[in-house]
Amino acid sequence: MPAASEPVVALEIGTSKVIALVAELREDGHAMVIGLGQQPSAGVRKGQVIDLQNATESVRTALLQAEENADVEIAKIVLSISGGHIQSVVNRGYVTVVDPHYEITAETIEEVAEIAAAAPLTLDCEKIHTIRQNFSLDGKDAVSNPLGMEARVLHLSSLVIYGAQTPINNTIKVIQSLKLEVEDVAFSGLCSALAVLTPEQKQSGAVVLDIGAGTIDFLVYADNVVASAGSIGVGGEHLTNDVALGLNLPRPQAEWLKLEHGSALECDDDSDSKVSIPADGGFSGRQVSLRALRTILHARADEMLRIVHDRLAELDLLHHMAGGVVITGGCARLPGLTDLALSVFNCPCQIGYPRNISGLMAVSEGPEFATASGLIRYAYQGRGVRQKPRNGGLFNWILGRSS
Repeated sequence: MPAASEPVVALEIGTSKVIALVAELREDGHAMVIGLGQQPSAGVRKGQVIDLQNATESVRTALLQAEENADVEIAKIVLSISGGHIQSVVNRGYVTVVDPHYEITAETIEEVAEIAAAAPLTLDCEKIHTIRQNFSLDGKDAVSNPLGMEARVLHLSSLVIYGAQTPINNTIKVIQSLKLEVEDVAFSGLCSALAVLTPEQKQSGAVVLDIGAGTIDFLVYADNVVASAGSIGVGGEHLTNDVALGLNLPRPQAEWLKLEHGSALECDDDSDSKVSIPADGGFSGRQVSLRALRTILHARADEMLRIVHDRLAELDLLHHMAGGVVITGGCARLPGLTDLALSVFNCPCQIGYPRNISGLMAVSEGPEFATASGLIRYAYQGRGVRQKPRNGGLFNWILGRSS
């Protein structure tokens, strides 16, 4: 089936690895991945660039792999943004309807949207997205689309997702140093939600937790609108560090142990079996307690999930999550994590896999590809909106109509 438009190159600069996907949008609405590049990250900590040169080399290698894989020449990319500095705030605005018959026009909607988007941020912050939530007529009746309706005052609440300018600009600088164009940027948690959530989950209310090596990016749907989003500076690296410290191991062996024998659940029997760690990289082999390993991982994983739980409790969102918790990112592969999340959030929990994407099986079957996959859909839908009137708003359209 022929592609509907030119390819998109989605780039995620993560704490542990860089992922570059090249995809074409097919006429049936599916994205077809035609190229993939992966490279271990360097110069990145907790989702933020700390060494421009090293980060640039990692990105260069990943993009070259994607170019060769897809047989295309990459000139521009869409970029995901992460880091513990990402936050969100609900901002509200209202306008008086000036039409003599109090009919709400497209101009009225755009006017109130501009006011609701103007959240009072500090000078060192950068707005990433403005997502419309609910309109209301005269401050009472909530409506999804007020166009043509009557009211004396039109109200609108919008979720503004923002972050610190410095880390955002330094991430963009990595791309610019390669003489490439940044077509657009998007919050990683938003991208993951676009990739994995169904329309039914959005309607019922759900939270997506993208748990990477250095951050947990989250996005919450409640009452079919995006209610909150943000990022917390903890992730899989903290699990590895705890294992290394708790068992007195070098990090490479601690990482191997986590991946091969780890679990977010404690051992459920009285035995204390041993796990043999092979010698590698100059480090001698040894045996460690499986019970000790899983106790360490359970404690940290439980703490990480409860940080998110407490954040959502403060926002009074825990009772709006009938669609459950969907976990993406590399840490989603940790055995027992969904069971632990069930006990923490007291709602259905599952691993999220990219939807409506074809091509490379590794992408559609990998929760670690959720951000890059959603970034592809974000880019294509954004291109479509920019080619037509912005009546409904770019991000409102993307989030409301993606499936």
